[in-house]
Amino acid sequence: MSFINKGKGKEPSMTPAASATPGASATPGPASAISDALTAEERVYQETVQQLQKTYAKKIKPLEQAYCFEGFHSAPLTAQDIGSKPMVLLLGQYSTGKTTFVEYLLGESYPGAHVGIEPTTDRFVAIMNGPEPKVIPGHAAAVSGELPFSGLTKFGTKFLSRFQVAQLNNPLLSNLTLIDTPGILSGSKQIQRGYDFTSVINWFADRSDLILLLFDSYKLDISDEFKGAIQSLRGHEDKVRIVLNKCNQVNQQQLMRVYGAMMWSLGKVIPTPEVNRVYLGSFWPRYKTPVGTVYEDNAELIASEQRDLLRDLRSIPKNAALRRVNEIVKRARQARVHAHIIGHLRSELPAMFGKDKKAKAMVEDLPAEFRKIQTRYNLPPGDFPNPEAFKNDLEAFKIVDFNKLSLKLIGNADDALSVDFPKLMQKFPTDSRKSADIGLGTFEEEESGSGRSSEKPGQRHLETPIVSYPPPYSAMSAAASSSNGRNPFGEDTDRNPGILRYRALFDEISDPHRKMLAGEGAREVLAQSGLPNERLREVWNIADWDMRGELDQVQFEVAMRLCEHLKNKEAPEAAKQQVFAELGLLNRFNSQ
Repeated sequence: MSFINKGKGKEPSMTPAASATPGASATPGPASAISDALTAEERVYQETVQQLQKTYAKKIKPLEQAYCFEGFHSAPLTAQDIGSKPMVLLLGQYSTGKTTFVEYLLGESYPGAHVGIEPTTDRFVAIMNGPEPKVIPGHAAAVSGELPFSGLTKFGTKFLSRFQVAQLNNPLLSNLTLIDTPGILSGSKQIQRGYDFTSVINWFADRSDLILLLFDSYKLDISDEFKGAIQSLRGHEDKVRIVLNKCNQVNQQQLMRVYGAMMWSLGKVIPTPEVNRVYLGSFWPRYKTPVGTVYEDNAELIASEQRDLLRDLRSIPKNAALRRVNEIVKRARQARVHAHIIGHLRSELPAMFGKDKKAKAMVEDLPAEFRKIQTRYNLPPGDFPNPEAFKNDLEAFKIVDFNKLSLKLIGNADDALSVDFPKLMQKFPTDSRKSADIGLGTFEEEESGSGRSSEKPGQRHLETPIVSYPPPYSAMSAAASSSNGRNPFGEDTDRNPGILRYRALFDEISDPHRKMLAGEGAREVLAQSGLPNERLREVWNIADWDMRGELDQVQFEVAMRLCEHLKNKEAPEAAKQQVFAELGLLNRFNSQ
């Protein structure tokens, strides 16, 4: 499944739901010839997800509804849930860098984002793709048929008032949905949210393809609420990754101790013999000046760890359909065991008298009843729920009101598990393919250093759509690649205008530690363009949009390209729009 050069605002055809995303353009992009060459492969994935939706609706969902699966686990899935874009959930205590990590990936801030050392993100935010930057309130998002959040209505008004969808036109969001969460506090404040925080986390975890637990090198304690949130992820261990952020703010010796302390704390919360994958990093947006002391002795280690995490993120779109099948199979097995439990409890009640007494006795000794069910129906013990949690949920129901076991419904579920799902898996290509790229065309450039697009031999050369590439500040952009990944024979800037042409010059004249170019140094270089001072003043005002009096790498690129256009007698506003478009900065241009 490929997501290369889809064109402006056009959603990838990974799933049926993706095509209904707000802002999807009906007009093919200029790179349609490239996408046409991949249509057959993409169609396999699309048809697989459609078949998955049909199988679930026909054979699994009726079983869930017949035995109140929703009251013990989660609500039935909708077509939007199964066909939605891959989702990445960010969890962590306050000020561990969750929102900053999102900005690091996107290369820009999302609507409604707030960053600070105090708890600033006070709500759940789903960051999604859209034609323009806007915020959709939680109540509106929950009733929208185009968004996969209808299941959140069960958490009530107080939660929906603390939930919103932030949309912006960013190519990375064409293939991912990012979920930013409130910073988790310690103390009495954690019980005053007005909604069940742990249950909300579990709802998003069920639907997420990757869960990132962020820790700060200065905040290694795990509060009670954070502990509950982590423990609610039980059953999703394969999705969880640990991220230790701000590692460049401690030296090498301190980092070793911080890592050991974090693993010790996690060992008390995650009772598994396996070691969770931990990524070290310092995820700071490239358009912001670093704050605090930055240690260089861990730079190589941190860069390597960050590349590993980005590679993990890039693999998500490729594996999205496979993970959907995996999740539905897991859910079907849970529903099947749940039906056997409910049917068994109901069938054990006497026909006439003593039903309440028998029901109470069975509930008090659920482990024994579970063993009977395992033996009678030859069910694996690992598919059974926690007896205590099941007992607590069972208190809200009367066993006498449940349905008896339906062999027809069980047979349908067995048929789905033994026939339908294996057939779906056979449709997936088994040949080795290059990883899909949520950076839309920059993964091969960064990994191989070739600087070439993935256009196949024999395809006609197309004008590269400048909006198909991530913004240059994004961690997924070609501009973010290390110097070791550059092509020694030069970059192909015609096919990817987002590549920074003046990177080498900037590295030569800028501060090597702060990665900033002071005003005096920039003045000397820009003056060589021969433009009059009034024009250079306009160039500076455009490039130094945050009025720092100095330029970062991207701002310097903007200034140099503006000088090129102005030397050709172009109008400043037209030149500004063209340069911002080439570099994927249109969102910033429109906001100014």
